[in-house]
Amino acid sequence: MVRYEISYNNPLSSFIQVKTYISTTGSAPLLLQLPAWRPGRYELQNFAQKIQDFSVLDQANKPVPFKKITKDCWEVAAGETTEIIIFYNFYARQMDAGGSWVDETQLYVNPINCLLEVVGKGHQETELLLVIPENYQIASGLPAVAKNTLRAENYDQLVDSPFIASSDLEHKDYNVNNIIFHIWIQGDCKPNWEQITTDFKAFTQEQISLFGDFPVTEYHFLNQILPYSHYHGVEHSNSTVITLGPGEQLMNPAMYKELLGISSHELFHTWNIKKIRPKEMMPYDFTKENYFRTGYIAEGITTYYGDYILARARVISTEEYFDELNGVLSRHFNDYGHQHYSVAESSFDLWLDGYKPGIPDRKVSIYNKGALTALLLDLEIRRATHNKATLDTVMQRLWQNFGKTGIGYTEADYENLVNEVAQTSFKQYFTDFIQGTAPMQEPLNNALHYVGCYLATEKSAFSSEAVFGFKTFLKENVVQVTAIAPASPAAQALALDDELIAIHNRKVEGNLEDLLTNLEEVELTVFRNKILRKVKLQADSKTYYPKYKIQKMPLATSEQKENFKLWLKQDF
Repeated sequence: MVRYEISYNNPLSSFIQVKTYISTTGSAPLLLQLPAWRPGRYELQNFAQKIQDFSVLDQANKPVPFKKITKDCWEVAAGETTEIIIFYNFYARQMDAGGSWVDETQLYVNPINCLLEVVGKGHQETELLLVIPENYQIASGLPAVAKNTLRAENYDQLVDSPFIASSDLEHKDYNVNNIIFHIWIQGDCKPNWEQITTDFKAFTQEQISLFGDFPVTEYHFLNQILPYSHYHGVEHSNSTVITLGPGEQLMNPAMYKELLGISSHELFHTWNIKKIRPKEMMPYDFTKENYFRTGYIAEGITTYYGDYILARARVISTEEYFDELNGVLSRHFNDYGHQHYSVAESSFDLWLDGYKPGIPDRKVSIYNKGALTALLLDLEIRRATHNKATLDTVMQRLWQNFGKTGIGYTEADYENLVNEVAQTSFKQYFTDFIQGTAPMQEPLNNALHYVGCYLATEKSAFSSEAVFGFKTFLKENVVQVTAIAPASPAAQALALDDELIAIHNRKVEGNLEDLLTNLEEVELTVFRNKILRKVKLQADSKTYYPKYKIQKMPLATSEQKENFKLWLKQDF
């Protein structure tokens, strides 16, 4: 058994102390590997850069020779010692759902950030001792085998089990199908526990009903409610960490809906990615990139179901659900990257630049386009089978064929399964919208007709966007260009990060739209790279950055209304 210990001397330093106890037999060198990335965020994060004062001692406290052989792997010359102890400090000052943090109120750790795997012993049972104040509780998906001691069946389970230890934790639980779901809250807020547990129980029941059963025997929602604006969630096998703020707004309608949406999303991952996993990640290789092209399944379908389940469970209204869908539409179509890169290609390139803005108009979001292609697929399967099958059916088959069996799926497996469920070929769908960059507006509009809805197009209310094709951001009375539509009037005259100074010699200071109203030719004064310039914008006959919204058809037929109810489980 490999044993780990986490403690801290000074929480204000943000350093935690990590010890790893390893029983040794024989003289073969040991390899100690720290993960370079974590599941749920498919980019190299190189956690080893946060390690300080790495050292190795034997059972007599004598130094043991070691050397670093890669950026995050150490070789230890164990010799004839029976036990070695690895010591190091880890800098725990990343407060998001995938990081680690220590301060005077809590110890919060994602073990994948900071615990070493002993290569060749990853299959062995492990224990983790937390040296924490006497009055601290521990919130974690790992079972406790003694006071402040957690046990994992193997290294993968250990590092997939984040924990929060604090004296301030609040806790409630609820039961669905004899499975206990725990809700933990760390942070300054005033939760309405009755409302929270009622709503969580409703969407949990809807998800379990969809799949038929639940992958694990209990589940933990670990919530870090922060005193500043924040939004992040990460899935794990039997838990999730959610970081959300500001705490005083937790029960306000907008933020509460965010809590529900992200919680539903992360719970859906318990099936989709933690169990139903791409072949390329069976098993995870934490030392390097695990390239895969099916992020539109792992994240896109999960994004679709996160809010869709809330509507089906009647936790949110149809109007609230459409608001969420409209947000996805806006984020997708306002980024012209959808014209250049497919969602499959963008999945593969998560490891390159998937989690940062990147260059303009290069890629597409696997979350946004993935959700829209899932919506399109769901509605078209319903149409093709006269509601006898849906995207639910596809997910159920994925769960039975791949999730439960532990067999990773391929792109071909997924496409074949869709064709079988729909009893017709969806080759064009995959060619156009998954592997290609075909426009989605008309296909989405046609699919929505099946449930008595349509995709409405509205002109942007801002002349800067609709007429001239550029977006701006106002900060401290400085108006800066943040996006430019390709082939628009702005594309011929403006550059990203231009600071708008004046229009026709009138100072721009929060009055941009007033100055642009009803103008077709504009003389702009801008600072570009700290140099003052004058440029001209000439409107053309086109409009840019249109707004798309899903709306109900005023004259929907009774059949369309029935299809709507079968889809959303709410009256039309």
